[in-house]
Amino acid sequence: MTSSATLDLSLQLLRQPSVTPIDHDCQNIMAERLKKVGFNIESMRFEDVDNIWARKGTEGPVFCFAGHTDVVPTGNLDAWNSDPFAPEIRDGKLYGRGSADMKTALAAMVVATERFVEKYPNHKGSIAYLITSDEEGPSINGTVKVIETLEARNEKITWCLVGEPSSTNKLGDIVKNGRRGSLNANLTVKGKQGHVAYPHLAVNPIHTASKAIAELCETVWDNGNEYFPATSFQISNINAGTGATNVVPGTMNLLCNWRYSTEVTAEELKARMLEILDRHGVDYDISWTLSGLPFLTPVGELVNAAKDAILTVTGTETELSTSGGTSDGRFIAPTGAQVLELGVLNATIHQINEHVDIADLEPLAEIYEQILVNLLAN
Repeated sequence: MTSSATLDLSLQLLRQPSVTPIDHDCQNIMAERLKKVGFNIESMRFEDVDNIWARKGTEGPVFCFAGHTDVVPTGNLDAWNSDPFAPEIRDGKLYGRGSADMKTALAAMVVATERFVEKYPNHKGSIAYLITSDEEGPSINGTVKVIETLEARNEKITWCLVGEPSSTNKLGDIVKNGRRGSLNANLTVKGKQGHVAYPHLAVNPIHTASKAIAELCETVWDNGNEYFPATSFQISNINAGTGATNVVPGTMNLLCNWRYSTEVTAEELKARMLEILDRHGVDYDISWTLSGLPFLTPVGELVNAAKDAILTVTGTETELSTSGGTSDGRFIAPTGAQVLELGVLNATIHQINEHVDIADLEPLAEIYEQILVNLLAN
């Protein structure tokens, strides 16, 4: 396969074993390239997380590329066909942990920026980068802290393009112009441990909670709307018992999650769950974690710039979507920024033998460059 600027930088980034929250020099590699085309680099380390805020220009509007250098753990190394941090090219595909999520997008961003700045050295507004190493982890000391810092000094992002792998069947067929909210519950159902042969002397928490759990699973929380699919509820873990067959468990722990639309609020979801538990007489303790609020970027400058760029480069009419998981866009959108996710195909993200089509790398850089042209060229 013929080498390209985007492929070369992708390989350099993929060789860094940057398992969350370790950046392992990825941000320095990007920063050195950006410095050469006029960016001011601001390192922001919070606890054990490295972040950078890079900016070229002092005026608005501000176009920001956002992304993460950290990757999920590799899983069983023996199951990989090649070393996940020694990227390999086979049959037109680039293999390596982070190839899809999302180091090739980071490379495409940098290459696109270099080319745009060379062609439009006096472009309007500013170009910025918000890069973290905490997206695949707790997401506590990454983008959320950088945004808090920017907000404190009233430094605003106008348009933000997150390089998450949004495409489904071909490059640019799907872009994410919003995300569902994510609410988690940690439920402990209380019972009384005892011998299974003497159930009258015990209280089985699995039994006492079973009808409530069934109702939670069958509940229609909403029907979604034109932008969001219906809210979904999933139980991700249930744990109870000692491992013995003759012991009634004393407690049961259940973890569950809602991916919710703008038709409901987190507070409404909490209230409905508590009502169901109370109505069924469940004795419980519960704690909540709100992972992210839903957000939506309606059709406007950023969406139109991206759709035009994708059509220009690939000939594809793109579709807007809010499906899938969360991203760091959930921390950026509340500031008032228009936020869009656009990247390579997501078919192998977090999987063994993660890979991307090499043929998509240069077109992605071209799409990113064309978006810059559409928004910032004089």
